[in-house]
Amino acid sequence: MKFICVFLLQITVWTVCAQTNRRPNIIVVLADDMGYADLGCFGSEIQTPNLDSMAREGVMMTNFYNASRCCPSRASLLTGVYPHQAGIGDMMNKRPYPAYQGYLNRSSVTLAEVLRQAGYGTYMAGKWHVGQERDNWPLQRGFDRYYGLIDGANSYFENRPYRPSQQLTIALDNDAVSTPADYYSTDAYTDHAITFIRQHLNTRRQDPFFVYLAFQAPHWPLHAKPQDIAKYKGAYMDGWGKIRERRFERQKLLGLFPSSTKLPPHDATIVDWASCTDDQKTQWDERMAVYAAMVDAIDQNVGRLVKCLQQEGAWENTIFLFLSDNGASHETITGTGFTDEILAANDLPAGNPRSFTSYGKEGAAVSNTPFRKYKHWAFEGGNATPFIAYGPSFIPSRRQVHTPAHLIDLMPSLVQWAGAIYPKDYGGQPIQPMEGIPLQYIWQDHHAVEERAICFEHEGNRAVRKGRWKLVSEYPVNRWCLFDLLTDRAESHDISATYPEIVEELSAIYASWAARVGVIPYEVLDKKRSKL
Repeated sequence: MKFICVFLLQITVWTVCAQTNRRPNIIVVLADDMGYADLGCFGSEIQTPNLDSMAREGVMMTNFYNASRCCPSRASLLTGVYPHQAGIGDMMNKRPYPAYQGYLNRSSVTLAEVLRQAGYGTYMAGKWHVGQERDNWPLQRGFDRYYGLIDGANSYFENRPYRPSQQLTIALDNDAVSTPADYYSTDAYTDHAITFIRQHLNTRRQDPFFVYLAFQAPHWPLHAKPQDIAKYKGAYMDGWGKIRERRFERQKLLGLFPSSTKLPPHDATIVDWASCTDDQKTQWDERMAVYAAMVDAIDQNVGRLVKCLQQEGAWENTIFLFLSDNGASHETITGTGFTDEILAANDLPAGNPRSFTSYGKEGAAVSNTPFRKYKHWAFEGGNATPFIAYGPSFIPSRRQVHTPAHLIDLMPSLVQWAGAIYPKDYGGQPIQPMEGIPLQYIWQDHHAVEERAICFEHEGNRAVRKGRWKLVSEYPVNRWCLFDLLTDRAESHDISATYPEIVEELSAIYASWAARVGVIPYEVLDKKRSKL
């Protein structure tokens, strides 16, 4: 794989020089816990006109993968290596294994570190979640400016710890800060991203900039502004089954799936809508309305960002990338992991800013239409993400790309667009090679790219994607299932017994990869858990 990556970097013909004399500004926008079907351009009824427009006019990738969970995905996105290689094979739990140390290691470099060496201004706003100690905050990993949430979740309206003895940090650069009275995190992150961009253009206009805007939306708790919620109240009273069916029909019309594809049943543990009480239906409608409003707010803020760049004369020289860190979340606000105050807040209406709610597997099944499972698993519902790339001077126009790609592909892509050099050492430490392939090459539909293997592991859930095949194992069952994603993207029909030779090939690929990146069997790893 490393040889292939170097080879591709050498021969790729889609170069910055061929497109423009200037190096592009680069913006990466990451959503949090957003499902595959939550954007209008991926089948949703939620209003996302800004992202839909960029998907229509740019590149829309239908087989893009993340790492199934917040921390591992962010680690991989930032470093261009698999999460385990970056030190975050699990979450931010400190463990006695290099692949699970719980923060970005120093044998990997971040996008910000690489691009800053190439003369870029580097800025981040939003959720960090790859290292809680100050030595591992964004400014210590290559960013010139930062504003956002260091941790994994929070209220959208205030800094509000939700676990016993928890401290949450909202930071400006290297200092913890309080939130103003009118705070709403999605808006606040965009406000600071815009401020950083304008400051850069006022002082360093001759230099390009890189912005990483990592929204915490639509991760729980369900929090949105009243005017946005009002747009969707009542829109979900037909129930999760009907909404899922409508999204799937739109997905087929959009070309995401063949028209002959059948929608598989939802999770067997989800009850039938008709059996719910009127109060239960009204509660779910409100929770879905708030969730939809959160996604809507992401798109509104993308529009604000674009407008800023247009006003500043920088939009035509900008590459814009959008994706989600994992599939939709089935998680609920219950159990011993939350404070009594938060558990009580879970019973409040979702539209109440003091509430602390989620939409459960019923909502997640809609968000992940038509896929199986949710965030955390290695099925498509856990690790498939919408991906949009836009930038007329640098990105192909009106392309829908079905070739598989992964977060590891972002580093080589940005290195190439920026004319940067990926270092062999940084800060006195040797740096491991990139694992990915430039998107510029993937978009040319080369057979060698189509047939490469992409591997996954998170908390015992394992998978390999190679061409049309996907091998998946769910923890703690630990049995390989095989799916043909050309005919069964929803992973409904296990064909491992029919193609034992494919199972053998892909399981061998997985074993070799797991040994190379430092995967520890989860039944061993779980015993070594230590809290931060």
